[in-house]
Amino acid sequence: MLKDLTSSTTLHNGVTMPWLGLGVYKVDDGEEVIQSVETALANGYRSIDTAAVYQNEVGVGQAIQNSGLPRDQLFITSKVWNSSQGYEETLQAYEDSLARLNLDYLDLYLIHWPAPKLNQYQDTWRALEKLYQDGKVRAIGVSNFQITHLTELIDNCTIVPMVNQVEFHPHLTQEPLRDFCRKHNIQVEAWSPLKQGQLLNDPTLVKIAEKYQKSTAQVIIRWDLQSGVVTIPKSVKADRIVANSDVFDFELTDQEMQQINALNKDERCGPNPDHFWAE
Repeated sequence: MLKDLTSSTTLHNGVTMPWLGLGVYKVDDGEEVIQSVETALANGYRSIDTAAVYQNEVGVGQAIQNSGLPRDQLFITSKVWNSSQGYEETLQAYEDSLARLNLDYLDLYLIHWPAPKLNQYQDTWRALEKLYQDGKVRAIGVSNFQITHLTELIDNCTIVPMVNQVEFHPHLTQEPLRDFCRKHNIQVEAWSPLKQGQLLNDPTLVKIAEKYQKSTAQVIIRWDLQSGVVTIPKSVKADRIVANSDVFDFELTDQEMQQINALNKDERCGPNPDHFWAE
């Protein structure tokens, strides 16, 4: 299952998705994001995760073109932002993202936040279902959806989301949500797997890292993957982009997995999806 950067999971519609990819949140458009994505692709990454609100889709698209890699070897994700939720608005937002990325289709398109205050994610999801049924996107999913949001969606939709991308790290293991997603064949994907760097000096992780002669970041990423969670660590530094992918030559024991699980505090570094909404 976890041999190298080409290792993938199979979503419930049969589409394969790499276990490890590059996230580009807060990476500046232009040279910074182009270099980050080019470095990742040159070093074996095949999955790139962006979003309309990141405002770097143009640079991501440029890097994809520069790579010269066949499109069918790549897995490209983007997301519809809160201010573009709604049926017609989402259909347009998708076309706008495609244009900025200079691509003919996306591999995965997500609702970025449930934004329950807006109460539009069901209409937004209907738009994603249409895009999928029309063959314009290979897979559809959500991001930051809690069990309540997923339950409401599943009760009223035609297609169950294929992916739920959420904050996930050793201080926020999201076990009830992950159990729910497993039950419904929804693949969980982690954003902020390193908790924005806050976990790198944790004594438990440092000790495990020393045993394997790895960094704490590599131990966390390996824990993610062995937990069955797709992971997209972000970096703009070439050496870290490469290092983040050097996690396929060791395996954590069951005891070490449990030690890391025990670090859970149900503590977020990002917003609470039940309350978050921003334009």
